[in-house]
Amino acid sequence: WLLRRWERWRPWHLSAAGCTSAGPPAKALRTLRRSACGSPEADRSASVERVELEDAIRGRRTHKAYAPEPVDRETLDQLFELARWAPNHHLTNPWRFRVLGPRSLERLRRSAGPDAAAKLDRAPTLVCASVKLTGDAVQDEEDLCAAACAVYIVLVGAHARGLGGYWRTPGVLRTADGRAAVGMKDDELFVALIHLGYARGDKSAPERLPPLDFVRYLS
Repeated sequence: WLLRRWERWRPWHLSAAGCTSAGPPAKALRTLRRSACGSPEADRSASVERVELEDAIRGRRTHKAYAPEPVDRETLDQLFELARWAPNHHLTNPWRFRVLGPRSLERLRRSAGPDAAAKLDRAPTLVCASVKLTGDAVQDEEDLCAAACAVYIVLVGAHARGLGGYWRTPGVLRTADGRAAVGMKDDELFVALIHLGYARGDKSAPERLPPLDFVRYLS
């Protein structure tokens, strides 16, 4: 039916071998390809991708023990590239990520004090995530949610690459000294100190509430 509509609107040729055309706009062509060129192979591929995503979401764990090898920069760049696709009203791109190096980590340790500093050595790679504030209450609320989504994408992306992760919120990064240690600006709000690395040991899935306990369908 779609093909007949297109033929009446603008003449074009649909190749039986490759479902190619010379006429309709790209968006419409993609729609037609999905309906005219659907195949069991394509359906299976989409199903596999969905299962892999769901497995990544369900399989992610909080890890607190890591091998000493840091995460390489190429992998980190891939994770940050994924993070920028977080839902973001008005496309304000409010998230900020800072990968700590030896000097910035040492400054943060000094600001944290001896007791809290030990926890900063758990993972070989630490990423401070923050959100840039505008002063508008509604925009800042939305941007904070967007930045939190971006952090979650980093964690799920890391898990999909065989890495472990940990979303921490140490108190030191809410202090002036801690913020200065990582170069956080006055118009930024701390969101997470992401721990990344190759996790040691497996962790079983914790109990989660079933949807019936927190979902309501309203009339």
